[in-house]
Amino acid sequence: MDGAPAAPTTACKCRHLSTHPRLQIKKWLYKFLPGTTKDFLWVLLITAGAVFSIFFFITENPFDTTSFLSLEEKKLVAWQRARMQLIPGRTNHLQASKDTQKNSETLKNVNSHILIGAPPVEKKLLIIGISSMQHPQGRDLVDTLQSLFSASSSSERKHFTVLVHLAGPEPKWLVQMIYNLSALFKAHIQARELVVITTPLKSYLPLRDLKKTFHNPTTHVAFHSRQNMDYVFLMNFAAHHSDYFLMVEDDVKCTPGFVTQIATAVSAWANRPWVTLEFSQLGLTGKLFRTGDLPRFAHFLLLFYRATPFDGLLSHFHDLMQQTPIQFLPSLFQHLGNSSSFEEEDIGSPSNPAASVHTSLKVANDSVPSNAYSLDENFFYTKSAEAGSHLTVVLDIPAQVSRVQVLTGSDLRDENQLEEGQVELGCDSTNRVTDCDDYILLGLLVNGILNQQVLSHKSGKKVKCVRLLVTATAPSGIVVRHINLWTK
Repeated sequence: MDGAPAAPTTACKCRHLSTHPRLQIKKWLYKFLPGTTKDFLWVLLITAGAVFSIFFFITENPFDTTSFLSLEEKKLVAWQRARMQLIPGRTNHLQASKDTQKNSETLKNVNSHILIGAPPVEKKLLIIGISSMQHPQGRDLVDTLQSLFSASSSSERKHFTVLVHLAGPEPKWLVQMIYNLSALFKAHIQARELVVITTPLKSYLPLRDLKKTFHNPTTHVAFHSRQNMDYVFLMNFAAHHSDYFLMVEDDVKCTPGFVTQIATAVSAWANRPWVTLEFSQLGLTGKLFRTGDLPRFAHFLLLFYRATPFDGLLSHFHDLMQQTPIQFLPSLFQHLGNSSSFEEEDIGSPSNPAASVHTSLKVANDSVPSNAYSLDENFFYTKSAEAGSHLTVVLDIPAQVSRVQVLTGSDLRDENQLEEGQVELGCDSTNRVTDCDDYILLGLLVNGILNQQVLSHKSGKKVKCVRLLVTATAPSGIVVRHINLWTK
């Protein structure tokens, strides 16, 4: 062979490398280097190692890039891993080994079994996914399913399927659950509104080498690791049967009409970038994904399934995708047994503190922009609303705003609504009288209306400006009936 004679030469060079005069000089000099210089060299070595790990991850990573990460996304993960290595004070969950990376290949061989029902024939708007383990009480899953179906109308149920993944080591419990669910939800199973699956134990990744953390003993780490895999199997099955995937835990109840509210929000955000829309503040419940994102996120869970619970991995996935979760209030779900109802608390009347109102909209006839901010029955009307135009309320004194309500269109008929618009909040107005320096998005108008709590008021940050922004030119004139503010 042509390359055979070269081997001894290479071996010879390696054998005498340690006695090379230049290396001996370097060793001798290093003995007499000051401590700060040693520290600098040590940091330099660590940095070089991190950069090498990035190169290795990108070029040698065994993922199938056509089904998971693009080159740019792999770079994001690699840089995140390197950053965790170089900053020891941060969490180190992204320091996974090459063996863990190979675990993403597991999805290719997963064969979840259908226990009850059949997948929808046509793609649905929504798959509602529930992963359930054996509970001491035993009825939480049943109560959750009853709430999901009873809180939705027959027309709403045509647009979703509930997918349950049963995970438990005891065959007796699995058989009992199949019997109970088949008897209690026969009509929904026949209508393909309920599908129950399980995944054989051989598809699970090993739970060895689990590390105890300060807050979690090994048993808790094992539970979260297995739970991560349960959600992976659930998402893997759901990915091809709907446009969106809603995660729900097995111990919640739902507000009536929750499907319509989610569909309305999805319609408003359809053409905007997001990773999750969140309709609850209860742990994993109420997290909505595009099903096109599920394979990528499922692989991400498998990559770090032993290191961090699901909610922590979802938070870091948001970071990697450079998106923040979009939260909707009030919550559409609450825990079973919670005595509070879904009816909103009495928030009282809006306060509308003293402010000036400014607009770039064309004022029609004798209409006055400040009418939109008044608490009486006056309104503001403009004959045209072009994209980029605005109506901005500038408070005389910045205030902690807890809720904002914007109402557009005729009060009696659904006419003159602003269909394409959003509401933004501004906090700083350096040397400005009629505007703020920058704005953050509060929410989009849906059917010409926004009625939303302001989460930032809990942090004590005060609002100076509230801006109604037109995002697409309206086909006709619009009416702004009210811009109402509640302050603390």
